[in-house]
Amino acid sequence: MSSFVNAEVPAEIISMLQLYADPAILLSKDYRIIAANSAYCEIYGTDKESIQNQHCYEISHRYTVPCDQAGESCPLKASLESGETQRVLHLHHTPRGEEHVDVQTHPVRNDSGEIIYLVEVMCQAKIASAIPAGAGLVGRSKAFNDMLEMIHRSAPSDVTVLLQGESGTGKELVAKALHDASQRSRAAFVPVECSGLTETLFESELFGHEKGAFTGAHNRKIGLVEAARGGTLFLDEVGDIPLSMQVKLLRLLETGTYRRVGSIETQEADFRLVCASHRNLKQMVEEGSFRQDLYYRISAFPIHLPALRERLDDLPLLVETLLQRMNQQIVLHANTLACLKSYSFPGNIRELRNILERASLMADGDTILPQHLAAEMQCAPSSNQSMPANIDGILPLMEVERRYLQQMVHRYHGDNKSLASQLGISERTLYRKLKEMKIK
Repeated sequence: MSSFVNAEVPAEIISMLQLYADPAILLSKDYRIIAANSAYCEIYGTDKESIQNQHCYEISHRYTVPCDQAGESCPLKASLESGETQRVLHLHHTPRGEEHVDVQTHPVRNDSGEIIYLVEVMCQAKIASAIPAGAGLVGRSKAFNDMLEMIHRSAPSDVTVLLQGESGTGKELVAKALHDASQRSRAAFVPVECSGLTETLFESELFGHEKGAFTGAHNRKIGLVEAARGGTLFLDEVGDIPLSMQVKLLRLLETGTYRRVGSIETQEADFRLVCASHRNLKQMVEEGSFRQDLYYRISAFPIHLPALRERLDDLPLLVETLLQRMNQQIVLHANTLACLKSYSFPGNIRELRNILERASLMADGDTILPQHLAAEMQCAPSSNQSMPANIDGILPLMEVERRYLQQMVHRYHGDNKSLASQLGISERTLYRKLKEMKIK
């Protein structure tokens, strides 16, 4: 489709829009679309008659009010307030369904320096999907979008990224997404499971060895650092690297060089480093089990991976996606989904997949019912059940707290550490309260 313009817009601004390969629109300060380039019309399947003078939030979000009034961040408003370029990741409606879009808004000023227009450029975030997908990252919740924005910001650079999250949150999947969206995507992505490397194997696996370097070294071996040349080296569970070996990794990062075991020849390293850990590395530094200088080297750009309980809005989408990937022609009953939403998922998405695999085998028909779940996944009592009050219709505050804690303990299946974290208190304080209130 061809682009459309408003006849009153200066020709040089229209020409500027056409320079963008990505979809771009010219906006007035009251959110109205004045002009669009060819890429916008093609990708969003629109034309002059259907979009001109409409509000951007009507087209992109189907909202009747600006994004900031609908609970989202609005880059246009932020640009007007700051006078600077603003960037945010949004979910946009397209003819193909909702898609993650990296939106950048640039102010356009007149000769007096006053903002008269704003140019909004939209780049599709291809590393994730907001609908069920056969591979890659899937999600649409706020916690997921916050993580995705951090991935999209850091991917094009060579900055060292530290992925922090619980086991089962998909750290290797995120690391692969970082690689695929980087300038190094044509080279290798090399994952290293650090928890499986002993001290004797660490150097040989990472740096390689020469023939005869030690007993059993019958041939020269290329190390993983060399295998990742030009690409990405992903160190999973970096907190499990023995303290004595951390200094060797630090030297590699500081000098950009290494030697194969049994060799005196120095090799040049060329990789982008992504690390991951479910451990609290800061605490390990304080305890002396992780080097402080290494921690600062690998944590230049930390990204938090939300636990599944932090993104329960994504649960229906994740369930549908996982069932598709398992080639299961089966659906969840609404009551089953309600049971899963009341579960704390200590194993996160990895555990959700295992739950669905087991339930699929237990179901004889084409629907997974609550009884097909394991006993610990049975629904917790509803938190909005009425609680009998005293004769005046008011419950003592301590009784309200006791009943609420009883429900939450049931919901978190005894995982007091996670429950304390969600309640914003220490695990010791929670234990004391449970003991005082005689809650098992």
